[in-house]
Amino acid sequence: MGTNSVAEKIFNVNSVLKNEKVLGEIPSTKEVYDDVLKVAMPAVADTVLVAVISMVDTMMVSGLGAAAVAGVGLTSQPRMILLATFMAISTGVTAVVARRRGEQDKDGACKVLEQSITIGAIGSLCFSILGFIFARDLMMFAGAQSDSIDYATVYFKILMIGIPFNVITMFINGAQRGCGNTKISMKINLTANAINLVFNYLLINGYLGFPKLGVAGAAIATIMGNFVGFFIALYSLSGKREHFLHINIVNMFKIQKKVVAPVLNVGLNAGFEQIFLRAGFFLYAKIIANLGTEAMATHNICQSILNLSFAFCDGLAMTASSFFGQNLGKKRPDLSMIYTKACRKISIVMVIVVSTILIAGGKLIMGVFTDVPTMIETGRILLIIISVTSPIQALQFITSSSLRTAGDARYTAYVSMVSVGILRPIIAYVFCYTFAWGIIGAWLSYFIDQFIRYFFCQLRFMNGKWKSIKL
Repeated sequence: MGTNSVAEKIFNVNSVLKNEKVLGEIPSTKEVYDDVLKVAMPAVADTVLVAVISMVDTMMVSGLGAAAVAGVGLTSQPRMILLATFMAISTGVTAVVARRRGEQDKDGACKVLEQSITIGAIGSLCFSILGFIFARDLMMFAGAQSDSIDYATVYFKILMIGIPFNVITMFINGAQRGCGNTKISMKINLTANAINLVFNYLLINGYLGFPKLGVAGAAIATIMGNFVGFFIALYSLSGKREHFLHINIVNMFKIQKKVVAPVLNVGLNAGFEQIFLRAGFFLYAKIIANLGTEAMATHNICQSILNLSFAFCDGLAMTASSFFGQNLGKKRPDLSMIYTKACRKISIVMVIVVSTILIAGGKLIMGVFTDVPTMIETGRILLIIISVTSPIQALQFITSSSLRTAGDARYTAYVSMVSVGILRPIIAYVFCYTFAWGIIGAWLSYFIDQFIRYFFCQLRFMNGKWKSIKL
């Protein structure tokens, strides 16, 4: 059998529906992949370029030394824990707006976004204030060492100022992605991160007459990007009633149970999942932090590289969620399955390419971030683990994202509770300390976690219970 025949068999949409009930006309393989790529390209460009900018951000901070890199890295999980509730609500916004888009209920979609923004603005302001007040305590609990605690505290306090703007932008982006408007989200994120990058350059080391602020400069650059992204996001909704999404300020203060209930139904379950995820990741990061500053710095560098690899499947997961929800709104679960599996196949191709580069150029890539030989060698091994795990992670993430969009977030929450919240920290601790494998052992627990989550999410996806969930 020729290469073309094998490829046609793998990517042919008809192979997806062997045991599925066809509910209407099925688009051709070319039409499906054209549809996916049209939405996916801006989404992938968005996530990949943002990850690249984040990686460059880490490189800029690395010039301040390992303690600064460790300090900045320590803020990641506490910040994500504070944001977990709003990330969950954003998942609900995407799911419900996508469903309303499929139903052609424009007014319903706009009301969902308006009232979600109000809830997010009030809640995020409270979290922002608490995070600012208890910044040092959180950093100590996260495992900050004596040489990194001041860096971490300063960075975290400044980040808290931008949280409300970040949350509102997150909700707007989530709604736009639910409608398939990935270009808008791309423009918002790329502009915000470009601002971040420019002011990182100016404020970290004090170029072109700007003050030299070090880690504080990196944090200020981040919230400047948040502000710019927020205003662009609002502009994307203003005065454009011909578009599917817009907002009416008056309606934002008319909270209606029937509007927000479906969002909160998905969001609360997704919120439980976020709690388990963030708690598990927090414990995982703390286990690594206790290995010392060099181990934590190596971990943060490899984490930024992992974010780049993950960005490809993240963009395709957004695409899958959009098509999945819209087709469920059209009462076409058969099409939902077709588009999700198309996204998964494209993601595997992309991830394999990135993984090959990471394996072949591991030492060279690590050398861009640090000149410490032990960090370079350890990082090279971690990049191999990332390369082996990335295809499994891609399948897991796209499948679980589709389940959440269908409203099956409770199931994915249970899976995350067991795999991330319980097993991953335990395995990481045993591998790190009992077996004395250090940071390499911690990253092996990452591989095991991803495999467990993929296995159980795939079982759920194939049994089709998500088809009967109403939003």
